Amino acid sequence: NLVVIDAGHGADDGGKVGINGAVEKDINLTIALRVKELLTAQGVEVVMTRENDAGLYPKTGDNRKLRDMQKRVELINKERPALTVSIHQNSYTDERVSGAQTFYMTGSADGKRAAEILQEQMITTLVPEKERQAKENGSYYLLKHADGPIVIAECGFLSNPGEEYLLQQESYQKKLCCVIVSACGMYFSS
Repeated sequence: NLVVIDAGHGADDGGKVGINGAVEKDINLTIALRVKELLTAQGVEVVMTRENDAGLYPKTGDNRKLRDMQKRVELINKERPALTVSIHQNSYTDERVSGAQTFYMTGSADGKRAAEILQEQMITTLVPEKERQAKENGSYYLLKHADGPIVIAECGFLSNPGEEYLLQQESYQKKLCCVIVSACGMYFSS
C-alpha cells in the first residue's frame, strides 16, 4: 500500500497562527515527518508532498496558493496512492471551540470510511473535550481534485489555548502520529 502524506502549507504560506503564536505549517510538517517514519517502519511506502519548509509554488507571480494546491494534486494523482492524508490545524474566531476533525470528499465511500476510522481513533486516543464527527465536504480543492480516497485531518484548533499548547508538545504530537498510523492500518485491513 502506498500512502501520500501531505503536510499542509509551507514557506510564505504559514497557514493558521495560534493564539500564542504557534504556526500551522511547522506543526503540520513535524507530524507529517513522524507519520512517514512510523509508516515506513511498518513497511508502508510513503510519498510526501513536502519534506521541508518549501512551498510547492513559484517564488513570484499570481495565484501562488492555487498553484501550490495544483502541484500537490498533480503529485497525488501521479502516485495513485491507496490513501492520502493531508495534515492541518484548525482555527476559529471563538477560542472555546476545540476538537480534532476529519474531512472527506462528498460521495466518496472510501474517503468516508477512512475519515470515520481516523475520527474514531482521534476521539478514543486523544480524548478531546469536544468529540467531533467525520464531515463530508465538496468544496476543498484537495478533496475535489485528488484521485482516490483522501482524508483531511484537522488535528486541533490553534485558536484554542489548551489545544494550541498540546499541539506543540512532542508527547501529544507522538500520540497524534500513532493515531494516524493505526488508522491507516485499520483502513487497509477493513
